[in-house]
Amino acid sequence: MKNWAGNLEYSSAEVHHPSTVDEVQRLVAGASRVKALGSRHSFNRVADTDGTHILLDSLPQDIELSSDKGTVKVSGGLSYGALCRALEERGVAIHNLASLPHISVAGAIQTGTHGSGVNNPSLAAAVVGLELVRPSGELVSLTQNDDEFPASVVGLGALGIVTGLELAVRPSYDMRQRVLTDLPWDRALADFGEIASSAYSVSFFTNYTGETIPQVWLKALDPEAPLPDLFGATAATAALHPLPGMSAANCTIQLDEPGKWLDRLPHFRHEFTPSNGEELQSEFILPLGDAPAALEAVRALADKLAPLLFISEIRTIAEDEFWLSPFYRQQSVALHFTWKPLQAEVEAVLPELESALAAFGARPHWGKLFTPAQYDFASLYPRFDDFRALAQGNDPTGKFRNGLLDSVLGVTAPAGS
Repeated sequence: MKNWAGNLEYSSAEVHHPSTVDEVQRLVAGASRVKALGSRHSFNRVADTDGTHILLDSLPQDIELSSDKGTVKVSGGLSYGALCRALEERGVAIHNLASLPHISVAGAIQTGTHGSGVNNPSLAAAVVGLELVRPSGELVSLTQNDDEFPASVVGLGALGIVTGLELAVRPSYDMRQRVLTDLPWDRALADFGEIASSAYSVSFFTNYTGETIPQVWLKALDPEAPLPDLFGATAATAALHPLPGMSAANCTIQLDEPGKWLDRLPHFRHEFTPSNGEELQSEFILPLGDAPAALEAVRALADKLAPLLFISEIRTIAEDEFWLSPFYRQQSVALHFTWKPLQAEVEAVLPELESALAAFGARPHWGKLFTPAQYDFASLYPRFDDFRALAQGNDPTGKFRNGLLDSVLGVTAPAGS
């Protein structure tokens, strides 16, 4: 069994698709090593195990809306695409979405996956409660009032298998999307904060070469006043794909045509099935105020990066309170790299890129390619030692651990010892 990109084959000895939470509990209780898998849209081994893999795609995809509370309870294996259509039918929405709606709710939240917007926190910020299965098979429920809640929402699967979540919802809303082309780099660096704040969600697409940023995608609430200044860029007159020369047929509607939130916040349509095995991804998150200097540092490496890149996306994300969230108490800019499927070459250049970003306290996205040895995680995450202690206390034999988690959290005792 391989991941979405096909760049790694999982190590599990057996794979199960339980149809009930009770079955998940029994599988966890009886396993020596176990991990959950969602949509497999991760590019590293954060969800790998040499024991039992549990896929939650066969659990009932329940969606229970509580209008009085302004929340919805969902199965952890549900995809965002399916969730959003069910929410829109009920006249409600969530605050943010990632660029692809095909990813699973639990997997995205556990790894700190996000969307974009200076004032929009990550997907995890919608969580007000979660259910997870502990190593013993016990099912526990956590809410915002529980001490372990801020550690468990972005938990990397180290504290349990998430079978259900409760998310905050808001009334449905309309949006429209505009694309600008050829934003001069000097304007982007001089006015980065203003440009990034000029719409509900803003994404810059570049390979760091040349004098301009080829595309800037603006997702605005509708109605909202048009931009008074394009910052030297040009408004696109035809729909565009982030990659040069690619058809925009699978992208969400542009050219300022109003539509529902779920059809504008992602970059790609839900009905479009993403291709497999054609890309790798890395992403690094750092303080928003350091964006201009960090972008200059990356531009200095453009000759090495550009030949390996399909595209790089630059986004902003508001802070949150989750201990291992890359946005923990930090309004952030995220530098996302979509690489060509050249893993050896990408892994060779990553340490130099990571070193260039280390001066800005960059935190890696947990589900994408990075070099664990490059990081002092305890210095990057103020509650890191608390998380590590909690993980060790909840899982002393390392049932939910794997090689990547051991390299991040420190080696634990083998399961069953």
